[in-house]
Amino acid sequence: MYKKYVKQSIDFLMSFIGIIILSPIFLFLCIWIKLDSKGPILFKQKRVGKDKTYFYILKFRTMYIDTPKDMPTHMLANPEQYITKAGRFLRKTSLDELPQIINILKGDMSIIGPRPALWNQDDLIAERDKYKANDVKPGLTGWAQINGRDELEIPVKAKLDGEYVEKMNFLFDCRCFWGTISSVMKHEGVVEGGTGSINNQNKVS
Repeated sequence: MYKKYVKQSIDFLMSFIGIIILSPIFLFLCIWIKLDSKGPILFKQKRVGKDKTYFYILKFRTMYIDTPKDMPTHMLANPEQYITKAGRFLRKTSLDELPQIINILKGDMSIIGPRPALWNQDDLIAERDKYKANDVKPGLTGWAQINGRDELEIPVKAKLDGEYVEKMNFLFDCRCFWGTISSVMKHEGVVEGGTGSINNQNKVS
């Protein structure tokens, strides 16, 4: 009942209310991004949705328009050179993710779920298949996001996404939601230009 009906209703209601309440912040950020650098306010990118169907995720643009397309940030040689001044703040605070509220309202995403993979991230998609994590709607945040985020290597991230699928219920979603707020406030797990840094740090030490 929760997975099929209640969760979807909560997603729609909260995203609708969220757009109304956050509209002043949206307006301010739109003006800032436009004044800060040339290019569109929103950034659209092809992502993998439920049952491996494709959709276009929405974000506030944080990079210059000459940045290589369809490439994860951690795969860029020097990601910092592509990030705008406004973009640094937006990424650090995760405010660049706010437009995904529109994706949730449209039904492409859920508030809580595995983060949507890029269409060409075959390794992550394949790992998630092992845990049926591609069979649910991707989320604005999820279990993996509060347990390492960018610092996690792909096998670990996919396993955590699988754990979420197994434990999915209202209380677990609440745990992920409040855990996300705590992680964002502490700026935990954000690593520009790198992924799997927890393991990499262990190897170095």
